[in-house]
Amino acid sequence: MAPQATTAASNATMAPQATTAASNATMAPQATTAASNATMAPQATTAASNATMAPQVTMAPNATMAPATTTAPPLTPNTTVTVLQDPVTNTGCGTQQLCAAQPSDCNPNATGSCFFLAARQTSGQNFEFGLSGESDGYLACTLTPSGSTGNDTTYICANDNGTVVFISAFRNGNTLTRTKLNVNNVKGSVNNRTIQCTFAATVPDTSRRAAGFSLSVSTGSFNSTNGALGTPNDQIRTGVVDLTNANQTVTNNVTSTSSTNATTAAPTPVATTGNANTLQQSISQAMLIILGVLSLAML
Repeated sequence: MAPQATTAASNATMAPQATTAASNATMAPQATTAASNATMAPQATTAASNATMAPQVTMAPNATMAPATTTAPPLTPNTTVTVLQDPVTNTGCGTQQLCAAQPSDCNPNATGSCFFLAARQTSGQNFEFGLSGESDGYLACTLTPSGSTGNDTTYICANDNGTVVFISAFRNGNTLTRTKLNVNNVKGSVNNRTIQCTFAATVPDTSRRAAGFSLSVSTGSFNSTNGALGTPNDQIRTGVVDLTNANQTVTNNVTSTSSTNATTAAPTPVATTGNANTLQQSISQAMLIILGVLSLAML
């Protein structure tokens, strides 16, 4: 039976199968694969990297766009006048542009005597103006800040033998003094006695309000030989208004009596008749005295 023992010994050679287990034990390197997978953590750092994208979602830098809406720089002066192709109009009054007129229903495009001023804000203190009225000399627009003591900004469109010349000035009471103002893009036309002009201007900053002024439209004489300006005669004069508010109501404070006097009213018939009767009585009394003297002389 000893040979059977060798069989057992032969069976003992099965130990190499244990090496197979050991070989299987070498599967541990697969665990390193797991460790290798663990190295995917750097992908998590990608998330962290994405977290650094937060600065891209901060729109605060867009808030710096505010300067685009800040006050525009003053206009460069250029008072060269070109021909006005499109006449001054009251279209858009109360919605797109602030308007003042005398009479209140003045249509600058219609036939008849009336005075008209329109103002429209373009940016900050920069405005576009339209001016229309009848004058043999000049037509002017004056901006007077509240509490002003003189040197009020005045824009003048004068009739120089059928063409418009533009003059900028300060008005102090009834005195006009030429000065250089920030005005450009001037256009003008003269049709008989009607003067029309449009222009862009940088108006003074009133500090307390964006554009608070009382407005006046005046007429006066103009000497085309020496450029002398006559005394301004107001046709429109308003209270303080905000030029940026197109839909406000603007009232002309120049009374109808003043306007009538400005256009040279004829004397009333009553006064003339009364003076004629007084003169007639005086002549009659004088004739009676003369006749009495002559009668005495003939005696």
